[in-house]
Amino acid sequence: MKKSLLLIAILFFIGCSDKVTEEPESKFQETTLNEFGLITDSLIEIRERVKRNQTLSDMLLPHNVTYGQIHQIAQVSKDIFDVRKIQSGRDYVLYIQPDTINTVKYFVYQETPLRYYVFDLSDSINISYGEKEVEIKEAEVAGKIYNSLYQTLEQLKVSPLLALKLSEVFAWQIDFYGIQAGDSFKVIYEEKHLDGNFMTVGRIKAAVFNHRGKDFYGFYFEEDESADYFDEEGNSLRKAFLKAPLKFSRISSGYSNRRLHPVLKVYRPHQGIDYAAPTGTPVQSIGDGVVVERAYHRGNGNWVKIKHNSTYSSAYLHLSKFGKGITKGAQVRQGQIIGYVGSTGLSTGPHLDFRFYINNSPVNFLRQEFPPSKPIDKEYHDAYWEFMSAMKTRLDNLSKKSDEDVLAVN
Repeated sequence: MKKSLLLIAILFFIGCSDKVTEEPESKFQETTLNEFGLITDSLIEIRERVKRNQTLSDMLLPHNVTYGQIHQIAQVSKDIFDVRKIQSGRDYVLYIQPDTINTVKYFVYQETPLRYYVFDLSDSINISYGEKEVEIKEAEVAGKIYNSLYQTLEQLKVSPLLALKLSEVFAWQIDFYGIQAGDSFKVIYEEKHLDGNFMTVGRIKAAVFNHRGKDFYGFYFEEDESADYFDEEGNSLRKAFLKAPLKFSRISSGYSNRRLHPVLKVYRPHQGIDYAAPTGTPVQSIGDGVVVERAYHRGNGNWVKIKHNSTYSSAYLHLSKFGKGITKGAQVRQGQIIGYVGSTGLSTGPHLDFRFYINNSPVNFLRQEFPPSKPIDKEYHDAYWEFMSAMKTRLDNLSKKSDEDVLAVN
């Protein structure tokens, strides 16, 4: 009898022990953090947008936050975020404890869709900065151009930002002002998503652009601490010079040894390339170098000349104004803004007159061929070849739906 009672007691104790250990574990598993890293399951959420001329006081006073608390928030947050810089149009969120006075527990100000500040008003006031997690998704697209690259991407329901990314990858191979109907492209790229919604275009991982019947391949590859785009033979796409000094425009007049001058109305050589573009369009240096001229000339207007090395130099004419820091003797980097399109000097309208020289003699820049930069390091040759072959196969297998349609695969 005593043994039976002892056995029952032991079993009862074990049963109670199991219940005690299981209950907290269950509660822990149910706890989740929201998009700002806060536990808000039991709180009331109010989402608002900052109105014009609205201050922190305007946002918090209606929710029973006192002037004293608001002053304290402003003082404590000074080193992290100045509350006077809250801007209209930005989103903010209030998390409220459902008690007798609906106490505000958290105030979250979203500086951008990505960046935010959390004001914890629970006990002592604390302010912290955070960034939402960006989800990277891989996407693929193949298209044929009939009007423009931008329009083609819009028809595909792909962000036109991809056009800018492509122009940066192939800046040394393709003149994007000379893209024509019949050109085509295939791209494997990254999209950035925030809160489940598309945010922007990320990195291009691999692409092929068919321009004037020729395929140009580009593959993004990391070598130790550096990364760049390389072609199918392992040569860097980055060359000594960009293909053009403007990102998007059109050639309005080419290089010629005999052209009727639009102002002087006489035939004379035009030893440059005119790019039509609106006034204020940024003009970039096609390569690294030193500014040897930065002046105003009756014919050239505001102009800049850059010496790239002992052989090559370039000039940019009719600028509306000069870029920041562009003075004679200044060092410039490839892609740096050296001025803005204008119509100064002998000019009938806004455009850039771009000139290129070899050993101080003007030449047609569009007909020059420049050697590629540093190829894939031998140490990474095998790894690159394996990566490139796999990506090239994927690109080649992407196809257009028809001659008049394009297929986007996401």
